[in-house]
Amino acid sequence: MTNKRISYIRYPLIILSIVLCISGIRWLISSEPWILDQVANEERLQMTFEDLFLIDGNKSLILYLTQIYRFLGLYVLAIGLLLLSFTSKYFIKINLFRKRYLIVLGLLLISNLVLAYVWIPSSHFIYLMWGAISLYFISLYNHFKI
Repeated sequence: MTNKRISYIRYPLIILSIVLCISGIRWLISSEPWILDQVANEERLQMTFEDLFLIDGNKSLILYLTQIYRFLGLYVLAIGLLLLSFTSKYFIKINLFRKRYLIVLGLLLISNLVLAYVWIPSSHFIYLMWGAISLYFISLYNHFKI
């Protein structure tokens, strides 16, 4: 039964990690990565990107935004790969490791959700975050059942 619980902890974490990797890659390869969340970004800016780029002095803003989003993509990809590398059944079987992994991941997910609701409440990424939190709770539930 414990091996089955370990699987029920691992698989949601693996899915969550893969989704993070895919999201990171999307930001890395997109030619205009800020457009991936255009509605929420423009709402936060209170203007369209087209208007923003027309303002004198903002000619290099496109390059800057691309650079910032590339770093975001790199870090999201790295976090996804890091989480994925620690979802091995050998790691997850270690109770102390599993507790720390779930605590840190829970803090990361909840803080990201809170920040998203504060800064970009109309972002479609909030739905993705709720999906990640649902997967996390499946893992957490099965952790407590061991």
